[in-house]
Amino acid sequence: MDGSAAELEAAERVVMRWDSASAWGGADERMLFDGGGDRAEANRFLRAVDDLRRLAPPSPAAVGSPRRLSSSSGSSAAGSGAVQVAMVRLEDEFRHVLSSRALDLEIEALADLSSLSINSDRSNSASSADFPAADEDDSVSSSIGRRSSAYRSLRSIREIDLLPDDAVADLRTIASRMAAAGYGRECMQVYASVRKPAVDASLRRLGVERLSIGDVQRLEWDSLEAKIRRWIRAARAAVRGVFASERRLCFHIFHDLPISSNTISAAAPATHDTPFAEAVKGAALQLFGFAEAISIGRRSPEKLFKIIDLHDALSDLLPDVSDIFAASKAAETIYVQAIEIRSRLADAVRGTLSEFENAVLRDPPKTAVPGGTVHPLTRYVMNYSSLICDYKATLSELIVSRPSASARLVAEGNELAPSLADLELPELENQLPLAVHIVWIIVVLEHNLEGKASLYKDPALSHLFMMNNVHYIVHKVKDSPDLWSMIGDDYLKRLTGKFTMAATNYQRTSWLKILNCLRDEGLHVSGGFSSGISKSALRERFKSFNVVFEEAHRVQSGWCVPDNQLREELRISIAEKLLPAYRSFLGRFRHHIENGKHPELYIKYSVEDLEIAVGDFFEGVPPSPHSRRRSHG
Repeated sequence: MDGSAAELEAAERVVMRWDSASAWGGADERMLFDGGGDRAEANRFLRAVDDLRRLAPPSPAAVGSPRRLSSSSGSSAAGSGAVQVAMVRLEDEFRHVLSSRALDLEIEALADLSSLSINSDRSNSASSADFPAADEDDSVSSSIGRRSSAYRSLRSIREIDLLPDDAVADLRTIASRMAAAGYGRECMQVYASVRKPAVDASLRRLGVERLSIGDVQRLEWDSLEAKIRRWIRAARAAVRGVFASERRLCFHIFHDLPISSNTISAAAPATHDTPFAEAVKGAALQLFGFAEAISIGRRSPEKLFKIIDLHDALSDLLPDVSDIFAASKAAETIYVQAIEIRSRLADAVRGTLSEFENAVLRDPPKTAVPGGTVHPLTRYVMNYSSLICDYKATLSELIVSRPSASARLVAEGNELAPSLADLELPELENQLPLAVHIVWIIVVLEHNLEGKASLYKDPALSHLFMMNNVHYIVHKVKDSPDLWSMIGDDYLKRLTGKFTMAATNYQRTSWLKILNCLRDEGLHVSGGFSSGISKSALRERFKSFNVVFEEAHRVQSGWCVPDNQLREELRISIAEKLLPAYRSFLGRFRHHIENGKHPELYIKYSVEDLEIAVGDFFEGVPPSPHSRRRSHG
């Protein structure tokens, strides 16, 4: 026996000792790469594999599944059979190392740190993050535990060790032998079969649910809103932590290994990224599928800001998605899908804003709000507009066209529609399309409010309603510097003028009749020896004043001016008109009444009584019987 044959026989003996399917029954139950301990046997096995590959390369008939033995004969067949036995053992060893020596990913710590990178600047919006922003300091790290140094903020990719370095080295060693022997594809399949469940489990622990598009679209909004918040946090951790770490592990094991195409017959050619793609593709598609379901769902106004949050989160992740997936031919479809979903989310943002405008337009006049107070629609629209400004960085990029004529007249059949053609957008110094949309929203709101004001039978209450609502609009604009800058000073002046006009119209309509009772006209008589004053007319004038003032007091105490400052200013304005007029009238004519019978039937109030009574106005509740005192009794 020559030296080569002796070497081959020795190598076969070493390998066949580890043949678990051997009829010899002598296979050792231990694993060669069990971590720690004596590695001499593992090294002898690897040297034997190298000798077999050098001295007895597999025949073409032997190439394929490592579980299939060749039917060739002779020493070549024996050597080839030993190679296949070796590949079976290495496949088992690869699976064992990959499964048994994986590190705990500490997914909870990863998820908690991910939340720190969520933008919490939008503190007053429905899309605020669950957790406040925090600095990445030692106090955060120390609260997580000994291995927290591996998990810094997920504002960028943080690759985490999924296995110890010595285990990765063993896997690389095993994979290199299998690839050199033409079994690289089988090694990759083992990798994917082990790591895919691990990736799926990591996403489940991050809170990523397996939901179909239909499942997502059937969710109630409150539930969906909470899931979006969780998704944003989970997506950051999944992409920058889980997927990035999987790619790193795959790279360390398979990079630059000779992947033989003849091991996969008609299947797609394998690359060094193939095992990574097969391990994470299902989880990635499931992860991004949630955002896709949101992007194609029903566009209702309350969803706008959460859709923007999704869009911004995905935009923020895209550079990392590109780094992780786009460079891989096997996984680049994931990056392409993420790009397409972001585009659909942008379309959803534009469509949802348009739907909001139409919803303001379509909100029908139904029942007048009691007391002429601020309408819920006004509060909703202005709060919504303020939130739009909180998101203006994104919206200014996505909203690139002005409101269209078709959008303005979309409410066909709505009783507001015929007059919409007369609405004009004011000229704006700031011509950003987003600014035009905000102004258009307020213009449509004003128009809608005018329709609602017509529901009141009392013209004074109709004007009070408009005064309250336009005042609310003006102050919401002034309270939001961003909103103010978007609509501009000129339009704000126009709104302020409309408020002033409504307040003036209210006072004129409501108090003209009362103040007319305090005029001198119709009280004087001429001729004879009379004093020039008709006492009967004067008594009727006092009686008329008492009746109309009491009615105004009864009714307008139940009207509501919710803004404290406006309510007080309105009372002062009324008092400045009413009290001097009454004081003057009383001073000129009271002695004519007091010299007659039963003066208390005509002069029921002092000036002080009226002043107290005016303090009851606009409280939104009827006056109590003791809310005013009588000057006679």
